[in-house]
Amino acid sequence: MSQSFRRQLVFTLKDRCRVCYTCLRECPVKAIKIINGQAEVINDRCIGCGNCVKVCSQGAKYYLRSIDEVFRLLDSEEKIAACIAPSFPGDFAEIPDANILVGMIRRLGFSLVTEVGFGADIVSREYEKLLKNPDYSGDISSDCPAITYFIRHYHPDLTSMLAPIVSPMVATARVIRQKYGNDYKVVFIGPCFAKKAESLETDEVLTFVELREMFAIKNITPEQTTPTPFDPPFAGRGSIFPVTRGMFMATNSNEEIPENKAVFADGRVNFKEAVKELEEGFIKDKHLELLCCEGCIMGPGTSPGGRKFSRRTRIESYVTDKLKNLDIEQWNKDIAEYSTIDLHQHFEPEDRRFANPDEETIQKVLESMGKFEPKDHLNCGACGYDTCIEHAIAILKGLAETEMCLPYTIEKLHDSIENLNISNEKLAKARAALKQSEKLAHMGQLSAGIAHELNNPLGVITMYSNILMDEAPSESPEREDLRLIVEQADRCKKIVSGLLNFARQNQVSIQSTDVVKFTQHSINSIIKPDTVEVRFESKIQDPIASFDIDQMMQVLVNLEKNAVEAMPQGGILLIGLEGDEKEITFKISDTGTGINEENMNKIFTPFFTTKEVGKGTGLGLPLIYGIVKMHRGRINVDSNSDPSKGPTGTTFTITIPRGK
Repeated sequence: MSQSFRRQLVFTLKDRCRVCYTCLRECPVKAIKIINGQAEVINDRCIGCGNCVKVCSQGAKYYLRSIDEVFRLLDSEEKIAACIAPSFPGDFAEIPDANILVGMIRRLGFSLVTEVGFGADIVSREYEKLLKNPDYSGDISSDCPAITYFIRHYHPDLTSMLAPIVSPMVATARVIRQKYGNDYKVVFIGPCFAKKAESLETDEVLTFVELREMFAIKNITPEQTTPTPFDPPFAGRGSIFPVTRGMFMATNSNEEIPENKAVFADGRVNFKEAVKELEEGFIKDKHLELLCCEGCIMGPGTSPGGRKFSRRTRIESYVTDKLKNLDIEQWNKDIAEYSTIDLHQHFEPEDRRFANPDEETIQKVLESMGKFEPKDHLNCGACGYDTCIEHAIAILKGLAETEMCLPYTIEKLHDSIENLNISNEKLAKARAALKQSEKLAHMGQLSAGIAHELNNPLGVITMYSNILMDEAPSESPEREDLRLIVEQADRCKKIVSGLLNFARQNQVSIQSTDVVKFTQHSINSIIKPDTVEVRFESKIQDPIASFDIDQMMQVLVNLEKNAVEAMPQGGILLIGLEGDEKEITFKISDTGTGINEENMNKIFTPFFTTKEVGKGTGLGLPLIYGIVKMHRGRINVDSNSDPSKGPTGTTFTITIPRGK
């Protein structure tokens, strides 16, 4: 028998894998690698337990199929023997008569149909001898191939404790060849697909599910089948072997072996815990009867949806009835006849453990997932690993990805959503600004045209009104009228100048200056009541920048005055200064009444004002807008006038190039 013989047992349908990590969570040895969120089984690390296949709700995991190979055998000239595992009564509940099932198997083309239960009979006697040996120091059952792989690969130091006894399947294959001849091909039919990689002494292995498929392909039904008995030798108490404690119940000793010599564990959690306690010295001089599944009656090759205790009950009923009708005399003769068969085997350790990285390296991976302290380790298991440290180690081994951490991924998702919201907000503002710019550009063209047309007649009016005023006697009542004409003509010239600035028709005179001192000077240029507190914050490293000092001073002073006027009851005026090597940013904030939402799109429109008639021309903010644009800068406004939405106030943010 070859212990190095391995076949790939489990495969992945990538298009069905849905990033749930259920298979990884259920895999007792974590023999699964996650690549781009999809789970792939690592054959060298797989023990063939089948948990991943059983728990995958999407059908993304499937095991090695042997149906085609068995059909080819049956179509050949070879003599083929089927040996069926003793757990069959639990799976084929709809076929209450075992002889009908045997008849259906024969109709597939098998020459012989035998019971693996007889192999369990003779194997259980080997275990009985082992346990009664005066020098017995404990062992681990070796009838479950997934358990033997687990010990040899992941606890190699315990390999010597594996019972040196073949499984009932191998024992049955040897019985068949001794009784019927070595020219027989043997096909095992059972609940476990790990058997497909257990031994070269069976030619093929079918699961119960595959047997059902073969019946369906050949249209073989119980109603159309003539019952036939198993071929000898017939099984006795070994038919109870597949249930938990089955090996003990299968012994034929008159003096029962006390159970305090044994530890029974089944299922992916329990068998691992038993091995761990054995390794740590908490279990001594005991026989460990371990099953990777919850008994062979619940193996991964059984029909889905089966219930553990009802299957066990059916097997117990089958064994009870079988023993009532068993020819004990013939059975004893068979036991004696095949007692000379060599049922021993030797296991070699094959260490497939990974060396763990050092703690510092592990900590770096944990920190990359936002786990800086032990309190950050949720150990929620959502990634498929029991602890955050195990997940980090798997990442370092190339078996896992950081995105598998659900809290980390959710946090990244929240950050992405927040960044997306910020981007959307910026995009909305940019669209609004573009729309506003287009509107103001059209108005600028109109304003420039009007301003140019008005400049000449205004110049004539101003010149002649000044001449007439100079020629009029000082006591003349007409002089006051002329002064009013001159004053209003000058006002019209200022409005025209503002329109030209808004339309960006004037020149910019660039000069280098200290922006910190420049901003402080603008603050000193305004008049404020005592109820208004002025704060200046500068976060700029290099204070030197170049721009049109007069025009930018006009911008700051106008905004600061507007801010003071927006706080009739007092408040805080905050002037902030920031910058980098390319740009400088001015922020003028107030805690005033704010700008109504419906007016936000109008504030840069010429002649729009919310001030009383005669107190504003509506050209202040358009003038500021024009100056900023002449400097190739940007101006943004944030404002809230609704106290229910938070503190009221307005912030103007102006960013211009350093101009060096």
